[in-house]
Amino acid sequence: MATRGHRYRITLQHLSAPREGDTLHESLTFEDGNHDDLFRIVDLQRGSGRFANADEAAAFALGLKLLGEAVLRNRDDALLQTLKAPLVEFIRGLKASLAAPPAQ
Repeated sequence: MATRGHRYRITLQHLSAPREGDTLHESLTFEDGNHDDLFRIVDLQRGSGRFANADEAAAFALGLKLLGEAVLRNRDDALLQTLKAPLVEFIRGLKASLAAPPAQ
């Protein structure tokens, strides 16, 4: 049976801490779904020229998409729903900026 969206396994590794001797956390791995192809979204942000480097673009894209999907799935959570309208407006502006030709 086909799924309605994309399924991902996400892994977070703690590589360093701000102070020597601080404990590094064990890796965190979880699965989540999204209606969008996250690899395509990351590629779009990496190509946008908006961020200092590819990692920053990827972090932005993944963070935004994970947040947006959580807000969509949790329609009964009043606090999360306060984010819905501003998030929709922000994403519309972001998409428009990606579709616009670069400024000369």
